Amino acid sequence: MTLPTPDFSRLAPPAGYRLAVTGGCGGIGRRLTEVAVAEGLRVAVIDLPGSLERHTLPAGVVTLPYDARDDDGAAQAFAGLADAWGGALDGLVHLPGYMSPPKPVEELTAAEIDEALSVNLRSAFLAVKAALPMLRKGAGETGNASGMVFAASGLATLVEKTTGTYSAAKAGIIALAKGLAKENAPAVRANCIAPGAVDTAFLRGGTGRGGDTTPKNEQDFPAGMDNSAMLATIPLGRIAVTDDIVGPVLFLLSEKARFMTGQTLYINGGRLMV
Repeated sequence: MTLPTPDFSRLAPPAGYRLAVTGGCGGIGRRLTEVAVAEGLRVAVIDLPGSLERHTLPAGVVTLPYDARDDDGAAQAFAGLADAWGGALDGLVHLPGYMSPPKPVEELTAAEIDEALSVNLRSAFLAVKAALPMLRKGAGETGNASGMVFAASGLATLVEKTTGTYSAAKAGIIALAKGLAKENAPAVRANCIAPGAVDTAFLRGGTGRGGDTTPKNEQDFPAGMDNSAMLATIPLGRIAVTDDIVGPVLFLLSEKARFMTGQTLYINGGRLMV
């Protein structure tokens, strides 16, 4: 199926908007960066050094290496961005994450649980802690609320067998965003996207785990799940592509969503209706 490209100009923040994308080398992050640059936004991508090396990003994008699990990584990356951009930021999109091994909770090791929580939830806390002073300064300069968008998941609400740990981490993201929304209003807004399955390397483990080099096939797409069975549960009859996610992200960052904070947009073709 060939889908038309959305008119992102109607959704995006204004030209010159300063946007940081953590995990920006993943499938959604790369497409978001490409569209944002095309719309005139200033973009910084913060991701693993290996991911930054593997992927070519648009000219003019600031790149900063970090490991989402490293206590000092986010602080160092955002300190570098503060030096480059005068200490101010208009938007943050936090995308790091990976799907935990598809196992019943009782079969998971403590190390597997800790890793799932670290990459999917703790990383958001570390990024926010580093970025908030810049977001507040950005709001003071523009007179508009800065925006944060976090990648949760439909699995935070529609929990499936073998997704308990991942679902718990993503439910934590939603709760974290609500807390941040109340603590930082009116200067900073915080919202979530909660996608269903999206056709990216994430379904095969993530860009930091070889998912962008593993051929896609019916056995591992989505990882550990039956593709045909999943499609049967989606009223719109397909899984998402990256453009389906980029549009809502840009909307939540923009002044078009200026009266939205603490909210979650479920993007799943109707599989979950909240």
